[in-house]
Amino acid sequence: MSQLKSLLIIYHSQTGGTHQMAEAARAGAETEPGVTVRLLHAALAGPDEVLAADGFIFATPENLAAISGQLKDFFDRSYYAALDRINGRPYASLICAGSDGHNAARQIERIATGWRLKPIAEPLIVCTHAQTTQAILAPKHIDADELERCQALGEAMAAGLVLGVF
Repeated sequence: MSQLKSLLIIYHSQTGGTHQMAEAARAGAETEPGVTVRLLHAALAGPDEVLAADGFIFATPENLAAISGQLKDFFDRSYYAALDRINGRPYASLICAGSDGHNAARQIERIATGWRLKPIAEPLIVCTHAQTTQAILAPKHIDADELERCQALGEAMAAGLVLGVF
């Protein structure tokens, strides 16, 4: 039997939306028997987890047109320890945004480019349309169809790892 592949899903969530998206991706990835999946909050992930993974999904809310501070902190703590040691590994990103999400996606793309990771899909951006202080700070409930997209991304990532497509 071939060795199990490993998928690391690193997330930060303030109001629950990104966590729901990351959980859906994990559920999708866990349908693939040849992959072990770890879902870690960004504060708990570091270079050891990055080096041990065969592929990555980075999940973040968009805060002030940027990735969350917690995800940025993860990258700050892990970047140089993993530099030139994870080249070519696949990644995808999940963004929970109030209105846009593209700048956060670009930030992840730039970091992943520096790590020489290979994108396997366009960033999956879910827009909650939260525009008032109350709506922005309120707990999020991601629609089932959006969670299905996140689950499908997890499934595709896991299947690609097992098949050696990535």
